[in-house]
Amino acid sequence: MKSMTGYAKVQSAFGEKKLNIEIKTLNSKQLDLIVKVPSLYRSRELEIRSMLSQLERGKVEFIMSEENAGSEATLNEALLSSRYTALQQVATRLGADTEHLLASLVGSSDIWNSSDEQELDDAAWQQIAADIQRAIEETDRFRSEEGAVLEGDFRTHVDLIEEMLGRIPAYEAERIDTAKERIRRYMAEASVKEVDANRFEQELIYYLEKLDITEEKVRLQKHIDYFRQTVREESSCGKKLGFIVQEMGREINTTGSKANHVEIQKLVVVMKDELEKIKEQLGNIL
Repeated sequence: MKSMTGYAKVQSAFGEKKLNIEIKTLNSKQLDLIVKVPSLYRSRELEIRSMLSQLERGKVEFIMSEENAGSEATLNEALLSSRYTALQQVATRLGADTEHLLASLVGSSDIWNSSDEQELDDAAWQQIAADIQRAIEETDRFRSEEGAVLEGDFRTHVDLIEEMLGRIPAYEAERIDTAKERIRRYMAEASVKEVDANRFEQELIYYLEKLDITEEKVRLQKHIDYFRQTVREESSCGKKLGFIVQEMGREINTTGSKANHVEIQKLVVVMKDELEKIKEQLGNIL
C-alpha cells in the first residue's frame, strides 16, 4: 500500500551548473502534473512529464531550479546600440526628450543574454534525467513508508469492526426471545383469546426471518477478509478499497436496521465509527 503524499529533493550537477530537483505529491483523483522548470529545460518538459507518470496518481508538483540562476547574464551591447541609435533618430525627428532613453532600454529583458538561452546538450540531459529518476524513486519510497503507517491504522480499525461483529451472536438468542415475548404481549393487550398455535408459529417464523441478520454477518466477514487481502497484496488499491468499504457500510447499516436489540445496535454504532475513520484516510491512498 502506498500513500499519495510524498516528497523528495535531489541535486543535479553538470559542468558548472547545479540544479535543485524537488517533487511534492498530494492526494488527487487523477494524475495532476504541475511542472516548473527554467526556460533552458522547457524543450524537455514532455519527457519530464512522461517520467513523472510513473507516480500513477495524485497532485504532483515538480520544481527544477538553478542555484545560480541569472548570475551569468551579460549585456548584448550590439543590440542595445542599434536600438538606441534608431530610437534617438526617431526622437530627434519628433522633437522628443531623449534624456531617459538609455535607462528605459536597459530595462528590456531581451537585451540581456542569459545562460537560459544556451543549448542543452544530450550528455547534460542524460545526467539530469538520471537525477530526475532518482527523485521519482525517492518520492515513491516516501509514499511506501507513509502507506505502511496507514496500513497499520487500517488494520486496527478493521480488527475492531471484526471484534464487534463477533460479539453479535451473544445477543441473538435473547433477541429472538424478546421478539416472541413482544408479540405475545401485543396479542394479550389486544384481548385475543383464541389463537391457532400453528398459525401463530408460522407468523412468528415469518417475522423472525425478516429480522434475521445471518447473511449480513457472513457478507460483512467476507468484505473484511477481502479488505485485508487487498491491503496486503496490492500497492495501488485506493479505489478498490473505497468500493469494499462501501459494501461493508451497506451490511453494517442493514444489520443495524434489523437489530431490534439495544446491545447489537451499540455494536453497530462502534462499527460505523471505525468505518468512518477508514473512509477519512482512503482519499490519501494511491
